[in-house]
Amino acid sequence: MKATLDTEHDKQVPRALLPLSRLRAGRNDKREGSRTEAAWAQVCATAGAVVWAGLAVLARMGIARVGAIELLFLFAPLVIVPLGMELARVLVGRGWLGEIARRLQPLGAACAVAAMWVGPGRKAGLLALGWMVVCLLVAGAGALDLVSASWGDSGRSARATWVSATVAIARIDLAVGGAWLVASRLGMRPVGIQEPIGLLTAVHFHYAGFATTTIAAAALRFAESRARGMSLRYLVLAVAGLPFVVAAGFVISPPLKMGAAVLFSACVAALAVWLQACGRRAEDAMARVLLQVAAAAVFAGVLFSAAYAVADFAGSDLLPIPLMARTHGLLNSVGFCLPGLLGWLVEGSTQYTVPSTQ
Repeated sequence: MKATLDTEHDKQVPRALLPLSRLRAGRNDKREGSRTEAAWAQVCATAGAVVWAGLAVLARMGIARVGAIELLFLFAPLVIVPLGMELARVLVGRGWLGEIARRLQPLGAACAVAAMWVGPGRKAGLLALGWMVVCLLVAGAGALDLVSASWGDSGRSARATWVSATVAIARIDLAVGGAWLVASRLGMRPVGIQEPIGLLTAVHFHYAGFATTTIAAAALRFAESRARGMSLRYLVLAVAGLPFVVAAGFVISPPLKMGAAVLFSACVAALAVWLQACGRRAEDAMARVLLQVAAAAVFAGVLFSAAYAVADFAGSDLLPIPLMARTHGLLNSVGFCLPGLLGWLVEGSTQYTVPSTQ
């Protein structure tokens, strides 16, 4: 019966217009699917924020055995990562690995919470593997896209290739962060690194790596759409690559760690200037507010990070790690990453949605 109706409909539509009508129907289906996925991300991030707030209250009451650094990390899988995954999809598409990661993200975040709740040990390490699986799936999608960008897909413009490569690097950051979480919860000391540096490295790759690089990719996409992003490309490349150099400095040499940290802080400060400029030109009023807030917060946050890098190299305890978690950590996570991701998602919902393609 349905086939008969379809045939009758095709007879009523002129042959020259038939492909166009079907194309429009397909686009409508993709838009509906995009709205569904955006709603999924909103629900996951909102539910994650509620869980995180509850954990913070329980920690304050002494019921949950989690400190400031643990709470700082958990804000990433519960809130930041689902938003970042959605922004990455808006920018370059998701792919089948990313789709699996999207479906498993709530379960992986629950595993991360459980891993923090039980305390370090074998059980915590096994639970942390649940979050690492999600990170590896996201990173796998990034690796596939990076290979595609490296081979110079003829179907993509140079602009799309830069954005795609940046998002791919951001996704790969999650695999490194997930691996360090597992090592931290198992109580391991890779290359002699002790706690809380191990857990802070996981924090570093979730925020300075994944979230910041994704926000930078969105700024690049926005600027290049207005023929203003040529010089921003190299700044975004530095923002994407320097978190790996900073992490390597912990292993190789203190001078490298300090130099890379100061340079990364300078690059993020420059990104804040670009973000503020892009925010002023955003079409959505809410996006303009969110991006301006993000730019101001990250500029303040990098002052703390640069000062800490110098103080740590000099052997000074002027900025101890707990204080950095309450200042720089809060500015970077809640002040920059959250409004930065939300701002580009609000602006991007009507500007540059890209359907899943891999």
